[in-house]
Amino acid sequence: MNCRRCGTPLRKPGDYCLTCNTANADAVVAEFAEDRARLTMLDEDEVIGETTVTTRPESDEQLTEIQLRNFAGRVADEIRRKRPDTVYAAGAREPLRETRAQVHHEFYRVPDARTDAGDDPDATRGLDVSPVVSWVLDRRGDRALEVVETPPREKIGGSHSTLIGDRKGRKAVSTVAQHPHVKKIVPGPIDAGGTGSRTGLRAKATRAGTNGNVRLLLRDGSSVQENRIVTTAMDRETGERVREDLNEALREAELQDE
Repeated sequence: MNCRRCGTPLRKPGDYCLTCNTANADAVVAEFAEDRARLTMLDEDEVIGETTVTTRPESDEQLTEIQLRNFAGRVADEIRRKRPDTVYAAGAREPLRETRAQVHHEFYRVPDARTDAGDDPDATRGLDVSPVVSWVLDRRGDRALEVVETPPREKIGGSHSTLIGDRKGRKAVSTVAQHPHVKKIVPGPIDAGGTGSRTGLRAKATRAGTNGNVRLLLRDGSSVQENRIVTTAMDRETGERVREDLNEALREAELQDE
């Protein structure tokens, strides 16, 4: 593949051109298995290339921590070569998490194999791509959500300032506040009449409303607190995308059951 601007040959499809400083892919779809990751490079609604990164555990068991980190590092290096605006990821949780921690691009987790095209996921496009890539392509035309630049600590406000769960409660709210599509978090009153929790503080983002906003439900013992999350989503569908991403972040922070 050659650079679309200056024609310089690129080592791999979708690579950023260092000759004329031009990006040749605006998105990367990463599909993770335990021992491999398939990367599909997109330029708007066109698939411009594919590459696979593999690894092999020393035994038949799962990858060691060092192997996992090195595997994710190789995937992250491939992503950085493209300098995409957005990364979409699906599949095995551990390598996905580790890769997400190593890159600084806008990163979204997407459904593993969900599609609206029935048994033939690519029938509406005539493309030889995976269901995950098809799902991303079908939704890339949606209006992008606004990114909030406000520092996380400045997103928290309202008439109630107390959070249940002490340090874990603050961690849950901070995790949500770091999301780029969260505008504001308004802590709610504490209800001490809930069902007792034996697993410590648990946090969950609830179903989005028609305006795209969600609620952060905190439970600690018999105490329950519902906090309002104002997002940049414009409707329920885009709000659900933010909700899924928030719950994934809370699981990664070990504040939600798997």
